[in-house]
Amino acid sequence: MRRIRIFAAMLLLTFAALGRAQTEKMVEIPTRPGVTQRMSVIATPDAKAAVVLFSGGDGGLQIGDDGQPTRQKGNFLVRSRQLFAAQGFFVVVLDAPSDRQSPPFLQGFRQSAQHVADVKAVIAWVRSMSKVPVWLVGTSRGTQSVGFIATELAGAEGADGIVLSSTILVDDKGRPVPEMPLERIHIPVLIQHHEQDGCALCPYSQVSGLMRKLQSAPRSELQIFGGGRNRGDPCEAMAYHGFNGLEDLVVRRAAEWITAAR
Repeated sequence: MRRIRIFAAMLLLTFAALGRAQTEKMVEIPTRPGVTQRMSVIATPDAKAAVVLFSGGDGGLQIGDDGQPTRQKGNFLVRSRQLFAAQGFFVVVLDAPSDRQSPPFLQGFRQSAQHVADVKAVIAWVRSMSKVPVWLVGTSRGTQSVGFIATELAGAEGADGIVLSSTILVDDKGRPVPEMPLERIHIPVLIQHHEQDGCALCPYSQVSGLMRKLQSAPRSELQIFGGGRNRGDPCEAMAYHGFNGLEDLVVRRAAEWITAAR
């Protein structure tokens, strides 16, 4: 397990990155009987890998027919999706499934057999379309989806690696990531965390305990970030919790790590 500390001054999305924005499209696939899964897809040419992005909060993006999310637009991963594409990845942004398209969306659903079945179908679709390794990337509540799914799916059915940012480390309303059977995870795991994360569910002081539970992973690393902007609710996307002002750096470091694991 490696541990890297990364400090940075406030970084803004560069105009160059925005100028390379690629076309997004909505894709909807069947998963469970009578259920479909809607996604926003950026089919980057000659992709190095594919990333399936899991937002935090309630996970209900309500992606429109044009591929644009109508909710949670400011979520770290949602607002950074074009940055992943600019790094050479086939990008999929996951919405809630068709039977969870109203409140509470994914609340109480992230650690369920149905959620696993939906994501299993998504992984299979992404593999068939991209022909490259598939990584699951979650932030905040999205880490509870990605962490759980990584303990349930393996081999061709599962992902080739996972990235967890602003991981849920304590949770009095459900099971946080460190309490999952992480010994079942036998794929590379990257953890990204802001050392000043002020969300009570993601205390930086407990990240080391999470890392100790990843002993079965063939490769694991903790990337620690500092700096950026801190605005509003400490558990929301414009606080340190959401890597505000550090988006380009955090995505670039994740991309380098994923590429090195190929």
